[in-house]
Amino acid sequence: MQFFTTLLPHSALHPARHISAFLALLLVGLVGTATSAHALPDVPSGIDHAPLDSLLQKYVDDKGMVDYSRWKANRSDLDALKEYLAQYAPTPETPAEGDEEIAALINAYNAFTIEFILDHYPTESIRLLDDPFDGKRHTMGGEKVSVDDIEHEMLRPMIGWKVHAIVVCAARSCPPLLNRAYLPDTWKAQMDERYRTWLAREDLNAFDTGRFRNTVEVSRIFRWYSEDYTGEHSIEAVLRRFGPEQHRDFLAGDFRVTYQSYHWGLNDQSDLGEDYSHSVIRSLF
Repeated sequence: MQFFTTLLPHSALHPARHISAFLALLLVGLVGTATSAHALPDVPSGIDHAPLDSLLQKYVDDKGMVDYSRWKANRSDLDALKEYLAQYAPTPETPAEGDEEIAALINAYNAFTIEFILDHYPTESIRLLDDPFDGKRHTMGGEKVSVDDIEHEMLRPMIGWKVHAIVVCAARSCPPLLNRAYLPDTWKAQMDERYRTWLAREDLNAFDTGRFRNTVEVSRIFRWYSEDYTGEHSIEAVLRRFGPEQHRDFLAGDFRVTYQSYHWGLNDQSDLGEDYSHSVIRSLF
C-alpha cells in the first residue's frame, strides 16, 4: 500500500530554511542593500551522451524504475557514470547553446540525481538525504550547482512547461524516467513521448474514473508549477494534447482538474520505498 502525505513541491519542503531565507531578504531590504544575481555556469559544448545512454538502457526499465542495487554493485558502471558527469565540470572555452545546451542540462539533472542516490543507496526516499535538491554538490562549468539550479534557474526559463515531464527526482510519483539519453536533435520528440507516457500511467493520473464525475486527477506537479501551465499551454491544453487516446473524447469537453498526492518513495525496481510516507515535519530535521 502506498502512503502519501506531502502537499508541497520538493523545493518547498524546508520550512525552517525558507523562514531564514525570508528574514535574510527582509534584512537586505531594510538596509537598502542590493545583491547581484548569481551568474549561472556555462555548459561545455561537445558532451558525449553515449555513455549515459548505455547506462540508462541497462538499468532503467520501461516504467522508468531504476535497478539501483545492481548498478551500485557494478564498480565499472559507477565509474562510467562519474566519468560521464566529469564532462560537465570544466569551464568551457566553447559553451553549449540552444538545443545542445537544453539536452545536456536535462541529462545533467537526471544523471546527477541518479549519482546522488547511488552514493547513498539503499534509501527509502531521496527525501531522507541531506539537501537533495538545493545542495550545491555538482560541478558544472567550473562552478558548484544544485539540481534545483539546473531545473529552475536554467531549464525552466528556456523551455518552461516542457521540463516537468523530463527531469526526474527519483520518486515513485515522478514522471517515468526515460531509459535513453536526451539528444539535441531529438529532445523535443522525446519530451512529447514522455508526456504521453506519463499521462497514460493509470497509477499517476486518472481520467473520469467515476469517483468524481467529469474530473481528471493528475500529478501534483501540475499544481506546484501551475505558473508554467498557462495560455496555450494550460493544464487543460496539455491534457488534450498528450492525454491517452481512449480519453480524447472526454478531454475534448469540459472537465474539472484535481491533483493526486505525491509518493516520495524511491523509484527503485524493488519494493524499497514502496511504503515510504513523507511528512513535512520530517523536513524540519
